[in-house]
Formats: sequence, structure tokens, C-alpha cells
Amino acid sequence: MKTAEFLDALDREGRLLAAAADEAGTDAEVPTCPGWRVRDLLEHTGLVHEWAAAFVADALTSPRPLGDPPKLDGAELVAWYRDAHRRLVRTLAEAPADVECWTFLPAPQSPPSALAFWTRRQAHETAVHRVDAESARGGDPTAIGAGFAVDGIDELLRGFHALPRSRVRSPEPRVLRVRATDAAEADEAVWTVRLSDGPPVTDRGARGTADAELSGPADQLYLALWNRAPMPEAAGDASLAALWRETSAIG
Repeated sequence: MKTAEFLDALDREGRLLAAAADEAGTDAEVPTCPGWRVRDLLEHTGLVHEWAAAFVADALTSPRPLGDPPKLDGAELVAWYRDAHRRLVRTLAEAPADVECWTFLPAPQSPPSALAFWTRRQAHETAVHRVDAESARGGDPTAIGAGFAVDGIDELLRGFHALPRSRVRSPEPRVLRVRATDAAEADEAVWTVRLSDGPPVTDRGARGTADAELSGPADQLYLALWNRAPMPEAAGDASLAALWRETSAIG
């Protein structure tokens, strides 16, 4: 996907998130995030939007903590979130393509682009939390496109879970395969995840034999791997699906 496509997705997903939060009310429980209410979801996502926008707007080259949540609730909190989201979209849309700033995962294109990284990361951040807001509202969730979902699976497996802090570990070497069955480019929608006592190592494609395979539509896999939907039944060793559920949460 191109940066402009991620920007469109970010814009759409943030608007949907705000609408669902407004309908649910800020005191509603968020079933996909046990212990959270919609106000927690809005505060978290809005602060992440402000945090991300600052790196790009100010060309910050070192990490910084999130800010403090606003002392708002109800309709005022929803309005604050909408404003944070709008400012993020505008910042990314107006930033120079060669902006240099801090990132924490590899950029999704070559040559590396910090702008592409932040636009992609915020699009997926917002999509996952939009699903959370819609779970609080109830009713059918908005569909996620297969291409966007495939990209998000790749970011999760080859980005987040390549970091040293990934807790998906196995005392013995194991191999988990993940396959999206509805992607336009089938060869590009398969991942081989090698588990050990270190961080997982993931390659695109079906490489060698696997102890278990998770397969299904890309959007189902995307949400399942982010622990927002039930995990599809694993072919082979089902304990690897259980291991993922128990250890894969991103802090």
C-alpha cells in the first residue's frame, strides 16, 4: 500500500471510531479491551495521535513519552478526540516526504520513509481501536479490506514481534504458519513464524514444514492476531494458537 492509501485509511478509521464512541457513550464497557471503558479508549488513542503527530511536525529524532489525558468526559471528550485525529491527519498530509524523525519499526518502503512509517502505524492503530469502539457500541463492525489487513498482519509479525520485547517464545523450536486465504496476491499473504527462546523470526512465504497453520480471511486473521476476534482453528498443533493468545499482547 502507498502512503496516500494509509492516510485515507487513517482518516476513515478515526471518523468511524469517533462516531462509534459517540453512539456508545464514554461510560460504556469495551468488550475487546477488558477493564476499559470508551473514555479510556478515546484518551489512549487521542494521546497516541498527538504523540505521533509531534514526531513528524517537529522532526523529533528521539523518543518521548505520551502526554497526560485531558480532564474531559462525555461529548467534550469525543470532540477532543476528533480534534486530535484531525490534527494528525493534517500533519501527515502536509509533511514533506523526506521528513526525518524517530520511528520504532522499519519503514514500510524502500528507501525508508519516516512519513510512510507513521502514516501506516497510525492507520493500523486507529483501525484496531475503531473495532474496540464498535464493540462497545454493539452491532456489526465495519469491514476491513483484505489488502489493508494483509499489510497489518505483516506489520505485526515482522515488525512488532521481531522486537526483543515480544513475549511469544517457545523453549523448543517451533514453526507457525499464517495464511490469508482471500488475498489478491496469495503468495504475499503467507508468513512462516519461527519460534524459539528468543524473539520470533518471520519470513514471507511458506518456507519448510510447519507445526501448525492458522488460515482464514485476512480481516479475521488481522483481528485474531491482535486479540480482537476468536483465533481460527489451527491445523496441526493447536497449542501454538493458545501460545499466541496467551503471550502476544502488545504493551
